[in-house]
Amino acid sequence: QVQLVESGGGLVQAGGSLRLTCAPSGLSVASLAMGWFRQAPGKERDFVAAISWDGTTTSYSDSAKGRFTISRGNAKNTVYLQMNSLKPEDTSRYYCAAGSYYSTTYSLSQQERYSSWGQGTQVTVSS
Repeated sequence: QVQLVESGGGLVQAGGSLRLTCAPSGLSVASLAMGWFRQAPGKERDFVAAISWDGTTTSYSDSAKGRFTISRGNAKNTVYLQMNSLKPEDTSRYYCAAGSYYSTTYSLSQQERYSSWGQGTQVTVSS
């Protein structure tokens, strides 16, 4: 398994933007599918966005569509989540995950696809 480190979280006002970064520690994630998930206190962890190993396919939750953009760095070893037009309901802890580059069983949006998870970064959006 690869160790993942998230950064870029913080406190922002509603309507503002943040960019989250996920970088591996040790092994490369260039050949892995990558996803962002979030979990608020007392709630289940939910899918936010995901990107295929080669960056050609992306997937977004309904709440993220049109506001968030997932991308990979030039070497495909770093993954970003650009979050615009943030809302108080986006307040959560955001987790980066790495998973199999190919699966016939699980889609990019399913948590079962991912075997490595970071510790998360807190995003708080004030109204």
